[in-house]
Amino acid sequence: MDSKKYIGMDVHKESISIAVMNGAGKIGMECVIETKASTILQFIDGLRGDVHVTFEEGTSAAWLYDLLKPHVTKLVVCDPRKNASMREGNQSDKIDARRLAELLRLNHLSPVYHGEHGLRSLKELVRSYLTITKDLVRVMTRVKAIYRSWAIPCTGKQVYAPRHRTEWIGKIGEPGVRRRAEFYYQLDALRTVRQEVRRELLAEAKKHQAWKLLCQIPSIGPIRAAVLLGILQTPHRFRTNRQLWSYSGFGIETHSSADHRSVDGQLKRAKKQSSIRGLNRNCNHDLKNLFKGAAIVASSKPGPFQEFYTVLLTKGIRPEMARLTLARKIATIVLIVWKRGACFDAQHLKPQTA
Repeated sequence: MDSKKYIGMDVHKESISIAVMNGAGKIGMECVIETKASTILQFIDGLRGDVHVTFEEGTSAAWLYDLLKPHVTKLVVCDPRKNASMREGNQSDKIDARRLAELLRLNHLSPVYHGEHGLRSLKELVRSYLTITKDLVRVMTRVKAIYRSWAIPCTGKQVYAPRHRTEWIGKIGEPGVRRRAEFYYQLDALRTVRQEVRRELLAEAKKHQAWKLLCQIPSIGPIRAAVLLGILQTPHRFRTNRQLWSYSGFGIETHSSADHRSVDGQLKRAKKQSSIRGLNRNCNHDLKNLFKGAAIVASSKPGPFQEFYTVLLTKGIRPEMARLTLARKIATIVLIVWKRGACFDAQHLKPQTA
C-alpha cells in the first residue's frame, strides 16, 4: 500500500489552507491552521508515512522551508509564475491547496532553490544590502528630479555632496519645492545604513573560502563576490554554464514551428532556423545586473578581459553584443573557479570555456 501523502499548502500571513492527498489522487484531509511554528509542526507530526509538502515561493517561504525541512520526506518550494493551471477557473485558498497537492503528486512543479542553513546569514545580509542600495538610488533620482522640474542643470554627483548642499537648496526659490528637498535627509540616513550593512556583509563573506577565490577574478571585487555567494550559495546548482546563463538572464529564447515536413512519404526535419526572440526574461535580475556591471568595468580597465573584449570588437561584433559575450564569459569563469576551488587563470578566456 502506498504510504505517501502529498500536502499542498496555500500560505498566508495569518492562516494556511492545507490539502492532504494520497497516491491515488484522493483528498484525505483538508483543514485551515494558524501560521505559527508550533501549530504547523504539530500538524506535520500527526501524519504517518512519507510526507511530501509543497507551497509557493513568497514572503514566508524561507522561514517555512527551514521549519519543515527536517520533518518531511520531500519539500518543494515551487515557482508561482510557472503554475499556469493555478490561475484557471475558480480560485480560493481551499482550491489552491488542492491544486498544489495534485501538481506535487504528478511531479509538475518547478522548484525554487533554497540553500543550506549555513549561508542564511550571508543571504539575508546580501538581501539587505541590495534593498538599501535600490532605496538609495531611488532617493538620488528624486533629488535630481526636483532640479530638473525647474530646468536647473544638475549633472554629475555634486548635487549630492553635503558640502554643496546649501548652495543647491538656495537655487530653489519656491518654498513648497524646498520642502521636497528634505529628500537629502533620507539620502544621508540611507548612506549611513548602507555603510554599516556593507561592513557586516564583508565580515560575514570573509568566513567563506570561496569568497577569496572569487575576489581574484578581475572586475569581481569584494562586494560582488559577497553578493554572488549570497545569491547563488553553491555552484553545484548548475550542471553547465548555460544553466547559469539562463538563471542570470543571458540565455537566448528561440521559437520554432512546423519543424518537420513530408519528403517522399517520410517525415524529415525541416532545414530552417529557429527565430531568436531575445534573452530570457525569467531570471534573477540582481544577478544579471551584477554580471552586466562587471562586464562594463572589465571592458574599460586594462587586463585580460579588456583584451578579450577588444578582440570581439575587431571581429566586427557590435559593442553591446561584445559586452553580452563578456558577461557570459565572466559568469562561466565564476562557475569554473568556484566549482574547482582553483585560482583565476587567464587561460579560462580560451574559446573552449566560452
